[in-house]
Amino acid sequence: MTKYFLPLILFVLNSPLTQAQDNPDDLMSMMDEKPKKQFASATFKTTRLINFHTVEVLSKRSLDFRIAHRFGNFNTGAFNAWGIDGGANIRLALEYSHDSRLMFGIGRTSGKKIADGFLKYRLIKQTTKGGGMPVSVTLFTSMFHTFERVKIDGINKYNSPTDRLSYCNQIMIGRKFNSSFSFQLTGAMVHVNLVDKITDKNDCFVVGAVTRFKFAKRQAITLEYGYRLNKYSNDKYYDSFGIGYDLETGGHVFQMHFTNSFGLTEDQYFMYTNTSWNNWGIRLGFNISRVFSLQGKAHQD
Repeated sequence: MTKYFLPLILFVLNSPLTQAQDNPDDLMSMMDEKPKKQFASATFKTTRLINFHTVEVLSKRSLDFRIAHRFGNFNTGAFNAWGIDGGANIRLALEYSHDSRLMFGIGRTSGKKIADGFLKYRLIKQTTKGGGMPVSVTLFTSMFHTFERVKIDGINKYNSPTDRLSYCNQIMIGRKFNSSFSFQLTGAMVHVNLVDKITDKNDCFVVGAVTRFKFAKRQAITLEYGYRLNKYSNDKYYDSFGIGYDLETGGHVFQMHFTNSFGLTEDQYFMYTNTSWNNWGIRLGFNISRVFSLQGKAHQD
């Protein structure tokens, strides 16, 4: 029996736990040691899903060049190639983050001749190990300026520069449940300085939901919906709703989707979506994101 027990006794005597008993401080340090925090990565693949912003912020010293394009309505029929022939809306943008927490961007949209700028700040990042937060929280603020020229009965619609301004503030709370599924809630307030009618209100409040289901290594299905909480106009507008498909190709992310929103900025798609899924007032659209890292390989934090 000795030949079986002797190796076992030698193993126990030389184990780290037995050796630590000679030094009580070492044993206490082993017991008090906490697992290192690990943070969730790529809750969403890009900073936007379809139209809506996500909790994601660009990684450190990264520059994102974005192209967003929306065709015309499906219900314009075969003569207009179901919206592909004309009535497109295009937005070009540059976005940058220096420290992977604060991000800013500028853009120009053909529809309504809108120039916009925004700030986005990652307040809290979800942790997956070592305790911490079960969700990510990101704050967002933006401003829009329209350069369109509109005359009503021979009188300029915009009498002063401030009449051309609109704003949007958001809070986004998201969670990556596993490698395949992510979900986010968004609260937004949009303010328009000049409304079209005296009976219209200047503010719109929105609760939105976005989700992403990754079904392959580089492919995912996305959905977004924004529910407007208050009635701000007697004209007929609709909640923004979109279904998309994401394809990751190296440094590019190509997003193709169907949405009822023609607008590409928050003041437009949250407040002034004037077509509905019910009567095929939807359109084909796509986003292209190309991220350039100024310190090496580009990636999302």
